[in-house]
Amino acid sequence: MGTFEPSTTASVWIAAALTAVLAGLHLAAPHIRKLPFVPERYMGSFAGGLAVAYVFLHLLPEIAAGNEAIGDALSDVLEPTPLLELGIFLIALAGFTAFYGLERLATTHGARDTTPASTAGPPRGGAVESAGVYWLHLGSFMVYNVLITYTMVLRVRTGLLFAVLFTVAMGLHFVLTDRGLKEHYPHRFRAHGRLLLAAALVAGWVLAAIFAPTSTLLVALLTALLGGSVLLNVFKEEVPTNRSSSFAWFSIGLVLYSVLLAVITGIEE
Repeated sequence: MGTFEPSTTASVWIAAALTAVLAGLHLAAPHIRKLPFVPERYMGSFAGGLAVAYVFLHLLPEIAAGNEAIGDALSDVLEPTPLLELGIFLIALAGFTAFYGLERLATTHGARDTTPASTAGPPRGGAVESAGVYWLHLGSFMVYNVLITYTMVLRVRTGLLFAVLFTVAMGLHFVLTDRGLKEHYPHRFRAHGRLLLAAALVAGWVLAAIFAPTSTLLVALLTALLGGSVLLNVFKEEVPTNRSSSFAWFSIGLVLYSVLLAVITGIEE
């Protein structure tokens, strides 16, 4: 079945629109979570099911496809070996591990960031260290956002409907990761964190518009690095705990995304 294939210029502007949606969701995240007709417990479970379906049915196959692309790109230079075939997954593992380490730092030190800004006197109890962990943690999420929108133009080029579905998954993901960052850094994140994360999304799109990714190898590596980070953040933030979850809404999200992905896959073929 024929599909719409946008030109390079059209892809850039479509990616700009999707980037604007993601940035808007970042800025509106605290208001979205407080919507009276969407209890946060149900929304978290629904988003968790949707994100898990995305990971298993879209992200992991995408990483595997990237591994094949790397093999094709290097076939004339290096002899294929089992170790080389693991390369793309080692990159994904590195992304996973880096974000896990940052999360451990945030859990250990971020909770100290609880002194109101109006409190007089010098910082106490390792507040300087907490500020360093905050900027490191926020900076890693900014890089994460840059990667998301830097690869968005290519996603639009390879499948517009897949790019839209990816935006939906990432948008709900942002709403819930916002909650985690706010809990770790209740004062600093509220002041400027969301603005910086939204700006990072725009920066990624600008980079893609000026320096469009053309190397198959580079795109596969960036996708794997992003994939490892997404894996950790999805299971940390979006797979709900027993005490605050709804399995019914989790299942609805999982089934809905799976069906949509199957339909879009059929259309794109």
